[in-house]
Amino acid sequence: MDYLIREMNRGEYALLRDFLYEAIYIPKGVEPPPRSVVSLPELQEYIADFGTRKHDHALIAEVQGRIVGAVWGRIMNDYGHINDATPSLAMSVYQEYRGHGIGTALLKELLSTLMAQGYPKVSLSVQKANYAVNMYLAAGFHIVGENEEEYIMVADLLGER
Repeated sequence: MDYLIREMNRGEYALLRDFLYEAIYIPKGVEPPPRSVVSLPELQEYIADFGTRKHDHALIAEVQGRIVGAVWGRIMNDYGHINDATPSLAMSVYQEYRGHGIGTALLKELLSTLMAQGYPKVSLSVQKANYAVNMYLAAGFHIVGENEEEYIMVADLLGER
């Protein structure tokens, strides 16, 4: 499948609301939450006023002109927060486009971008049961904390650990 990875334009930031919903891990057999769940304050942290903070970065994936995935990061007090200098990531690819390497390509491109901008680390949180854990491990993330349901993972962009 041919796809293009590019920087998200300011006029496309509103799409992050939909991609945030798509990023919610829903185990098989569990009823998905209503789309309004992204209005909760703890989820708004990922998208509110995106593009207005110095450390906001977002990339999208396009297939035949359709935006099918996004990865974005900002310094925020989210589930994956480790300190006030490390961006936390969120990402999702529409279900029908998963399994084609698009998520991996998005992730690698954003990690390269953040490394080039001098960030030493990037973090995220992920449900332990989410198949994306393996993608994050393969991309160089390691587990630095966990609770009953989630891992907090960090990628050391400057080769540190």
